[in-house]
Amino acid sequence: MGKLLFKLSAPSIIGMLVYAFYNVVDTIFVGRALGEESVSGIGGLVIAFPIHMLAMGIAIGLGVGGSSIVSRALGSKELHRAEKALGTVFFLGVFLGLAYSIIGLSFIEPLLKLFGATPGIMPYARSYLEIIMAGSVVFTLGIASEDLVRAEGNARYAMFGMLLGAGLNMVLDPIFIFGLDMGVRGAAIATVLAQLASTVFLLRYFLAGKGSVAFKPQLLVPDSSISKEVVAIGIGPFIVEASNSVMMIFVNNALATYGGDVSIAAFGIIHRLLLLIFLPMLGISFGLQPIVGYNYGAKYFSRVVESVKVALKVSTLFSLPGFLVMFLFPSPIIHIFSPDPELTAAGARAMRIVVLILPFIGFQLVGTTVFQALGKPKPAFFLSLARQLLFLLPLVLVLPGFYGLDGVWAAFPISDFLACVLAAGLLGKEYRKFEKKEKKREKLQIGLGN
Repeated sequence: MGKLLFKLSAPSIIGMLVYAFYNVVDTIFVGRALGEESVSGIGGLVIAFPIHMLAMGIAIGLGVGGSSIVSRALGSKELHRAEKALGTVFFLGVFLGLAYSIIGLSFIEPLLKLFGATPGIMPYARSYLEIIMAGSVVFTLGIASEDLVRAEGNARYAMFGMLLGAGLNMVLDPIFIFGLDMGVRGAAIATVLAQLASTVFLLRYFLAGKGSVAFKPQLLVPDSSISKEVVAIGIGPFIVEASNSVMMIFVNNALATYGGDVSIAAFGIIHRLLLLIFLPMLGISFGLQPIVGYNYGAKYFSRVVESVKVALKVSTLFSLPGFLVMFLFPSPIIHIFSPDPELTAAGARAMRIVVLILPFIGFQLVGTTVFQALGKPKPAFFLSLARQLLFLLPLVLVLPGFYGLDGVWAAFPISDFLACVLAAGLLGKEYRKFEKKEKKREKLQIGLGN
């Protein structure tokens, strides 16, 4: 089971790890390029990130909805329906990407203030976000295409698309940030150009007819029934991403109130480092989903249980080294991003608090994935939102009133702990159901054998 999980999740793990790494490198380049102004520059990236993630949420929703229709249509040999779904997703990607760009650029300053931009951070956040907003179509099409390629069973090609974008971004960053002395704006230009290359690479898969579904220009006109189905399926993942962005409004404003620009920058560094651990674990869950779904459908309940146990062990082993490094050596890590001594001190204290429950967050991801694979969207949706809205939001609103800035930082491990307990409880309940079903299956087999 471990070998199968590794085989199915390895492409996603590699792609996610590289994506997380280039986000870290991006922040290091900005921090080092700005020197004494590194706090404001990194803070600008932090404020812009959740707004950018709203566009990514649209793309993920389109990709999940479209890939579900495409994979089912291919399975039932309805090639024309798969082609119509592809054309519809491409149209919606362009339309919604343009709409997001126009609306976002029209209200960019109020948006940044809403997400917690202080006077010191505002110029950097605006410089970065203007470029990112202008390239929204590139992001929506690229991310949706990646899901569609994966839906055809070509996870390796999707991985190469992600690797291309991430690798090119790391090459372009120093050219635009240092070579052309463009600072934060240069980081944004590098990101958009790298994503453009990745998007072209992924679109070429369909345009050149490399996959089972070929793009046909005449099918670019959206199909109303398919559009509704894409939205119905994709609305859940979009809400999850949107809730993360909305959560950042409260987190950033609390940090601005109780800690100022230094705390916002510290949070940005910690968040990007956590992506190095969190995103590869998400890749493990991608590999787990088809294993659970197939064995559950085949009524091999003991294999479902075994695969979940393996995924939980692997997730814990994967997160443990990251926890130890971040907990034991926070100051040297923060100093890599910025020479500012105040940021190093504040970030080190915050990091030790935020990562306390890190080794156990695999329960959240695995729990959500298991219920998705079992075809139980309600508990999956509940688990995916519980950490942000049910636990973190109230804690961020309440704890700082008693403990100040430490209360903001403490909200993260407490919400992680509560979300892990909730996921473990729901998984345990499901495990007991599997045990009963497995016993029934064994009795039935014995009866048939006699």
